Formats: sequence, structure tokens, C-alpha cells
Amino acid sequence: MSLCPPTIAPLRPREKLLALGAPALADAELLALLLRTGLPGRPVMRMAQDLLDVSGGFRGLLRQGPAVLEGVKGLGPAKRTTLLAVVEMARRAMNEALRQAPVFEQAETVRAYLRLQYDSLDAECFAVMFLDVRHRLIALETMFQGTLSHTIVHPREVAKRAMSLNAAAVVLVHNHPSGHTDPSPEDIELTRMMMQALALVEVRVLDHFIVGAGDAVSLTDLGYL
Repeated sequence: MSLCPPTIAPLRPREKLLALGAPALADAELLALLLRTGLPGRPVMRMAQDLLDVSGGFRGLLRQGPAVLEGVKGLGPAKRTTLLAVVEMARRAMNEALRQAPVFEQAETVRAYLRLQYDSLDAECFAVMFLDVRHRLIALETMFQGTLSHTIVHPREVAKRAMSLNAAAVVLVHNHPSGHTDPSPEDIELTRMMMQALALVEVRVLDHFIVGAGDAVSLTDLGYL
């Protein structure tokens, strides 16, 4: 008589993480750990996978603002606050990294940081990364806010703020809620005006990023600076 080997049940996400480490988990398993519970007839793993499918993966999920998450069936206040807390932790971790080393040594971190900050906004805004003499982050500040397609920017105000922070250089940032990240003629002209205004106070413009649709496009990389 032959004996069949005992069936070994697959590890649940929590057990799998403890036994094999976080990198061993699939995306849905990681998200299921945060969600903790599902709904009647909809286990947490199914709920996690559905949420990733609808959002377009982790990148899309992290772009969702509080208002969008509130409309997702099954995401009560506890689950929403957990997801938003994770996003904020990621922002703060990137902020710390950018304060400790020059931004040009951390190009992907800069892009990820800007996407987390500005990719989910419904209105266009203009922000500035103020940098010290070693090009480390002093502060990222949203300077001007506008409508879906337009923001009025005052170079003089940016120059004044750069002086007050003793910044040596800046990276300009604005978002396109439409998702199109191709720079417009107005974007190019604004960059030129900013470079001229900031040069008067000996502050260098290192780059100008346009954020939208999960991307952060560099005007330097495109050859405009």
C-alpha cells in the first residue's frame, strides 16, 4: 500500500512574510496584509487583487486621494487611513533621503517623491524644491494653485522665498491634471522667466518637472534646460 504525502497548505501572507521575508510576497498579498479583512463573499485576497486591478497596480493606488478611496466599496475608514498612512510614510522617507544627499544623485527618488505629492491633484499647481549649496533638499513648497488647466505664477515670489530659505538652487515643479506631460510653449516660457528672475539673486534653476499620469517628466532630460 502506497502512502500519499500529506498535503501542505500554502502559507498565508502573514506567515509567508515572517518565514520568507516581504520580497517573497505578491502585490496582492502585501495589500491584503494592510486591508486585513474582506467582505462577505469577497475574501481579502480577492478584494486586494480587485483593488490593484482597478487602480493599475501599486503606482495607481498610491496616486489615489482620500476622496477617491472613500468611494471604493469595502474600504471603510480604518482601511483608508491605513493606506493613506502608508503613502505618507513613503513621502516622509523620500523627503529624508533628499535632505541627506544631492538630488541629482537620486533622480528616481525625486520622480517618485513628486508623483506622490502631485500626481493625484485635480487642480494645477506650481511648486518649488529649494536646495542648499550641496543641492540637498531644504523644502518642497507649493507656491501657487490654480484651476484644472491654469496657474498664475509670480517669479518674484519664488525669488523672495528662495532668499528667505538661503537656497542656492531650485527645481521647479508643476502638475498637469489632464495627464499630458508634454511641455507647452507656456511651460517653456515660464521656465525661462524663472531662470532670469532667480539669476538676479544668484539662485540656479536645475530642472523643471511636469507631473501627470504616473510620470514626472524632466525638461532637462528633454533638452530644454
